[in-house]
Amino acid sequence: MPRLSIEDIAELSVAERVQLAEDIWDSIAANPESLPITEAQRLELDRRLSMLEADPARTRPCLRCAASSTRGGDPSPRVYPGGGS
Repeated sequence: MPRLSIEDIAELSVAERVQLAEDIWDSIAANPESLPITEAQRLELDRRLSMLEADPARTRPCLRCAASSTRGGDPSPRVYPGGGS
């Protein structure tokens, strides 16, 4: 694959740059083992998974969380042990 310079990328349309970013992300996601996580990250993921498994009703869909964050917050935010929300 030819190497793209910053100048080459800047000449792409916005749609082409978005597609390039998606293609890059997809190539990274295809090999998750190539992105090692720290012990702290692993522990946090384990903690969140345990909370989900213990009480699935306390979860909110990702899109709802994102939407509430762009509207200034959910009127009834959920606070979880350990400071996560």
